[in-house]
Amino acid sequence: MSAICRLGVRHTLQKVLAGYVGCRTFARMVDAKLDAVPVVDIDEGIFKYVLIKVYGKEKSDGSEPSKMIVRGFNRAQWHSDIYDEVSSALLGLGLETECLGGGRIENRPDLKQIKVYGYSQGYGKADHMESRRLLLTKYPDHNITCSDEGY
Repeated sequence: MSAICRLGVRHTLQKVLAGYVGCRTFARMVDAKLDAVPVVDIDEGIFKYVLIKVYGKEKSDGSEPSKMIVRGFNRAQWHSDIYDEVSSALLGLGLETECLGGGRIENRPDLKQIKVYGYSQGYGKADHMESRRLLLTKYPDHNITCSDEGY
């Protein structure tokens, strides 16, 4: 979703919700929901993954809280399957998302090794170093490598 479209939807939503709850209460609820989103959710084995930016509610000073997350599932045939599933779930919580690219992950928990590589034909190549940094928050004892090789 474009930034302009996101702003229009957000401002419309704010006006509607302002009639039901105070804007400050809504902002706290969205911030708590953003904080509650796990940074990493991946399967074991070899699978496609996407790097997603999740947005909270814009603050009165114009800043917009956000966080990066990594998602990868064996069940997904396409990168868009992962993004659609995750973005739908987060939209239901009042959070907006943006896909920043994709690739593949080989997660070998038995060896404590994770390899991040490749790209998404639909979304482009994710920043694998950023994905690695995020993966380390959940798997600090794993050897996590990145490569631009492979698909």
